[in-house]
Amino acid sequence: MKHYFSDKPETPSDRSRIETRIHGIDLCFVTDAQVFSKKHIDFGTRLMLDTAIADIGARGIGRGRLLDLGCGYGTVGIAMKRVFPPMEIVMVDINERATGLARENAELNHSSHVSILESDGFSALTGMFDIIMTNPPVRAGKQTVFAFFEGAFEHLTDGGLFYTVLQKKQGAPSAFKKLTELFGACEVLQKDGGYWVMCAVRTGGGKDE
Repeated sequence: MKHYFSDKPETPSDRSRIETRIHGIDLCFVTDAQVFSKKHIDFGTRLMLDTAIADIGARGIGRGRLLDLGCGYGTVGIAMKRVFPPMEIVMVDINERATGLARENAELNHSSHVSILESDGFSALTGMFDIIMTNPPVRAGKQTVFAFFEGAFEHLTDGGLFYTVLQKKQGAPSAFKKLTELFGACEVLQKDGGYWVMCAVRTGGGKDE
């Protein structure tokens, strides 16, 4: 059975359109079959976005290199580019249909100056990032989710921020434990509807220190 985290979707195309408002900005996204959250912006993704935008703003960060890991049709990366225009945005997904939609949606939402790549996790990426955000593919299994976490730790600059969201029933407590082990500390910034938004900062004292 093919899933949204498959590289080459086989489900026939069934395009639709979502209109939403994020941080006071009107956005629209074209979606399709066999991509994550086809019919609406996922609640967890929206919660992570709202929480991270507020946290980044409170930290006084307005620029830097940001990675949207597992970007789907582009909600996080595109929204962050619109909210923080000076940021360099990189978006990756294993699903070639998703990355195609992300490119289309970047143009649609006047966010064309972003980099969008097909990548199995971090495999196609180079360089370091100041911020990494992900709503990880929990249906791909804990091993894949934890590989996202480990890759994020390895690809963050010193002081870099990692934001993620998971449902409590789908492993948020074990994710919190894993991130605490990797980064030395992790903070739950928000809880709502069974979802936990977590933030970890790459500083000294992580797994390799």
